[in-house]
Amino acid sequence: MTEQKYMAACIQLASGSNLDANLLETEKLVEHAARQGARLVVLPENFAFMGARCNDLLEVKEADGDGPIQQFLSQLARRLGIWLVGGTVPIATQREDKVRAACLVFDDQGRRVARYDKMHLFDARLVEADEHYVESETIEPGDAPCLVETPFGRMGLSVCYDLRFPELYRHLLDQGMELLVLPAAFTALTGEAHWEPLLRARAIENLSFVLAAAQGGFHISGRQTWGHTMIVDPWGIKLAEQTSGNGPVLATIDREFQQATRRNFPSLEHRRLHCAPE
Repeated sequence: MTEQKYMAACIQLASGSNLDANLLETEKLVEHAARQGARLVVLPENFAFMGARCNDLLEVKEADGDGPIQQFLSQLARRLGIWLVGGTVPIATQREDKVRAACLVFDDQGRRVARYDKMHLFDARLVEADEHYVESETIEPGDAPCLVETPFGRMGLSVCYDLRFPELYRHLLDQGMELLVLPAAFTALTGEAHWEPLLRARAIENLSFVLAAAQGGFHISGRQTWGHTMIVDPWGIKLAEQTSGNGPVLATIDREFQQATRRNFPSLEHRRLHCAPE
């Protein structure tokens, strides 16, 4: 049965290279969110591990369906009775030097119900910050969008750099998306310029709730992530935000408000062009 009104939470972290410490902090914050009434919790990208270099992910990669990170997510969701969007987990591929950045969803019984592999990889040089990122050296891109049937409506999955590609969300919208989640680790430079405008745009143009869980702080690599974890409603209004520091961001998701907005402002019905994956 679909819930018309429920509490959702996004977790903000500044993860490092100590897997056990990251999982302990994640557990503490998710427990806090659950005590506040959260039924759906979203973790940030790389919540369990952020090393000095992207290829450090190879040290903690797991076989699909088995490993300490996946067991942690399943057990936490089951113990707290929540739906848990597990940020990203480095899942092994057929190549020893590559992983998939997999966003895994677990239901309130601890069962994995969805896997989305990050499709768009962040290969960019940020001259102003003297930073260079080549995710494609370590991460193998996913090849399919993912929409999940949940008690909270149809949920579209995406990760970080995906946010810049509106055609992904239009495709998910064509499949019936009602809310979208975005685990992320935006850089401080790009986050300050684009994070909030992009999140609000995705909410407005799709008349969807947006749950964006971010890394926020300084990391072992010297990298600074932007933070500003937030929940945005279908009218583009920020319902909750955590600018900096670790913590949960909570908001009530009102699906009746979304349905009324889509009914009274039927821009989705006025579309003349539609997007489809290649």
